[in-house]
Amino acid sequence: MTTLDALRATPNALSVHYGRFDVAHRLLLTGHSHQAWPDVALHGQIEAFTDAAAAVDEKWDLAFAKAERLRQAYRDLLDDPGGDIALGANTHELVVRFLSSVDLRAKPRLVTTDGEFHTLRRQLARLAEEGVEVVRVPAAPVDTLAERLAASVDDHTAAVLVSHVLFETSRIVPGLSAVADACRHRGVELLVDAYHALGVVPFSLREQGLTDAWATGGGYKYLQLGEGNCFLRLPAHAATLRPVITGWFAEFEDLTAKAAGLVGYAPGGDRFAGATYDPTSNYRAGAVLDFFGTHGLTPAFLREVSLHQNDLLAARFDDLDAPADVITRDRSAPRKAFGGFLALTAPNAGELRKKLAERGVWTDSRGDKLRFGPAPYLSDQQLEAAIATLGEVL
Repeated sequence: MTTLDALRATPNALSVHYGRFDVAHRLLLTGHSHQAWPDVALHGQIEAFTDAAAAVDEKWDLAFAKAERLRQAYRDLLDDPGGDIALGANTHELVVRFLSSVDLRAKPRLVTTDGEFHTLRRQLARLAEEGVEVVRVPAAPVDTLAERLAASVDDHTAAVLVSHVLFETSRIVPGLSAVADACRHRGVELLVDAYHALGVVPFSLREQGLTDAWATGGGYKYLQLGEGNCFLRLPAHAATLRPVITGWFAEFEDLTAKAAGLVGYAPGGDRFAGATYDPTSNYRAGAVLDFFGTHGLTPAFLREVSLHQNDLLAARFDDLDAPADVITRDRSAPRKAFGGFLALTAPNAGELRKKLAERGVWTDSRGDKLRFGPAPYLSDQQLEAAIATLGEVL
């Protein structure tokens, strides 16, 4: 069992398992975007090749077992035993299938926020060009966001789409159960983007009052699963829906029978399945999930690590005493109100990111936000070095 003290040390006790990413010798503060993969991830990819070479086209039974392993991991993370999970290469394809299942002819109105990731921002903007009414509720102030979203729901609304953790600011959106209640009352679908929660902020659908909601996310960030491991969680009533955007894997169990009448759909999460995909990502995911289990990297423990690391980053940033008009951070709430990264506001965030990269500190920026994303394989000394380098750049 890995302990917090072992992760604070130099070198970090986990870092030996990430040799190919060389995390012990690099300041990778991109944990909110692309966390390093443990070395066992490569073993998973090799296993995928080995199975394909041995079984050829009969490999799919083996691949589907890996996919089910991933589905179960998402059920566990969402506290959704027995839940229906659709898998996809990215959240965009899954969100598009979701949108194709709601009746936008009868209810041509979608409610979202102005703080959503590009997957929603771009797709909803394009739908707006085609005549769908898209209501963008300001994300700030976040403490009243759920209340304002709920008030925006009306009888013409098809769906509400909102993040649990905002990707630019790292703020956790509280009170989403109020949105769920408003949607349930009006017969509106609710889709929650949990990408910036899973693996760093425990997210229970039952405790959040979201059992009737859809949820989407993936393993590219905090779960270290890499690309190609995204999901769409279906509420029970999804069994009656018929997504227009549908692939032949959505009838995979029924290929031997001739379709008659309307297009048919497989039960469960496969109702929202696509078509042929590269199963290598699911093999990699399985190896990483086993690694997490072996080392006790549970959601609760990862949250403890994340809060410690973000507290440290915030404290060291405050020690810089930088002018607020040059760079600052949100101090209106405690760190527990934030997700897995520290967002700093700076007019020239992009330039700061470039100068940090020149000095060996990997971060990223979104607009005026410079984002520092720690990860459980980094030591306290590495985090302090990253902020010290920011001080030199400033």
